[in-house]
Amino acid sequence: MAIDSHSSSGLGPSQLPQEEARRLFDDYDVLNDDSALENQKSTRRDKSTPIPKAQLATLCAVRLVDPIAFTQIFPYVNEMMAHLHLTEDPSKIGFYSGLVESSFAVAQVLSIYQWARLSDIIGRRPIVLLGISGIGIATVCMGLSSTLSGVLFARSLSGLFSGNIAVIHSVLGEITDSTNQAIAFSLYGLCWPLGAVIGPLMGGLLSNPADKFSWFDTPLFRRYPYLLPCVTAAVIAWAGCLYGYIHLGETLPSKRRLQKDNIQMSECHGGAFEKPPQPATIRYLLSIPLVRALCLSGAGLSFIATGFDVTFVLFCYTSIAQGGLAFNATQIGYALSISGCVSISLQLFCMPYLLRRFDHARMYNFCMGLWPFCFVLLPGLNIIARMGTVDPATGMLDPTTMAFVWMGICVILAISRSAALAFSVSMLLVKEAAPDPTSLGVTNGITQFAMCLSRSFSPAFASSLLAFSIGYEFILLRYLWVMVMATICFLGTTLSRRIAEGRRTPAPL
Repeated sequence: MAIDSHSSSGLGPSQLPQEEARRLFDDYDVLNDDSALENQKSTRRDKSTPIPKAQLATLCAVRLVDPIAFTQIFPYVNEMMAHLHLTEDPSKIGFYSGLVESSFAVAQVLSIYQWARLSDIIGRRPIVLLGISGIGIATVCMGLSSTLSGVLFARSLSGLFSGNIAVIHSVLGEITDSTNQAIAFSLYGLCWPLGAVIGPLMGGLLSNPADKFSWFDTPLFRRYPYLLPCVTAAVIAWAGCLYGYIHLGETLPSKRRLQKDNIQMSECHGGAFEKPPQPATIRYLLSIPLVRALCLSGAGLSFIATGFDVTFVLFCYTSIAQGGLAFNATQIGYALSISGCVSISLQLFCMPYLLRRFDHARMYNFCMGLWPFCFVLLPGLNIIARMGTVDPATGMLDPTTMAFVWMGICVILAISRSAALAFSVSMLLVKEAAPDPTSLGVTNGITQFAMCLSRSFSPAFASSLLAFSIGYEFILLRYLWVMVMATICFLGTTLSRRIAEGRRTPAPL
């Protein structure tokens, strides 16, 4: 049996040499620290909130309706304006196309805050269902319109009901927390690009069905060549409304019927918020530096992104001689679907990792810095097209040149969709900026209001600028639209830096 040397010498534990005693206690502390660290990690894993799969799936299905109804018009909007015989000058078509898109955003601006405020009173669920059902009605009206005033009315009505977007964002914020939002927001972010794939394909393939499909060669579709894609989009909207009616639950904290749900909502925000009796006022929200920065930068992001989408479609539609690509509606639909596929890949495979790995404000600023390249590279597509030969019979480019054009389109759209990830990051920053759970709806409402306000005049501005520029032979005037939009992009990047500054500034008491 081994005998301790200190005991054999007659020394007790209290009589150990000081250096050895210190070493023993240090070893004990290290073991305790390691054990505490493991316990802390285990506690964090245990406290990770499971994603509410049913609610998230329902919310994604509802969210999918908006981009389909919104983007299905893009492939044929210029052709539709020409079909209405509004002008004999093809270069003026872009102005009317921009006017139609602006009417949507103007109506959305007028309704978005009201929807958000109303949802804080009567609940999220009725506002979401009313919005998507109204989008379906407005889309059918769009397909039956044969005058510019009818198109503007239908598009405005669609924008009016699409004002519930801030409410949908609020629902997402209320069913997630910091432990599961990276996955949930990425999956939710798939809805827009997925709809951006389905919508343009639908619009490009189903427009003019009387000329493409013999069984649709009827007087109805001859008179209304864009009715079929609109009706299809409306059916999807009403199906989403029915699905939401069955499965979508109420998430507004004050409308929770069970105490258990109230406790879960409290945990969802990690105890960082104190629930006030009433949502915060607009004046108070605008006094918060982070909310102010998100409104300003969000307005810039929305203006630039919408301007690029409108410019890209009009650029593709414009003839090669005037600086475009001379694409038809089907080709434009394919290009926009490529854009959607790129977005889906980024949201699915990259976004969860990026949200966990990088600071959200810095990631937002990086995405904003990509936008200037999108506009600067676009004229290169026309230069490639001019190098090729055009078949006099079909007016199409030779296959080799067309292949290079499509490669260039894929590169530019990949950059633009990477830059558009800023929208998903913005939702997380808005959730962070909300002063309390009951004010999440109005916080989303005021930031979305700023975004939609800039979006309301972005299409008309961008399309008119491009239509003005392509009529000139002088190179500086021909590419004036590139210089102006790139300058706006640089200004938008500057605005995005204020978000990091706003996060460091405390909110007023």
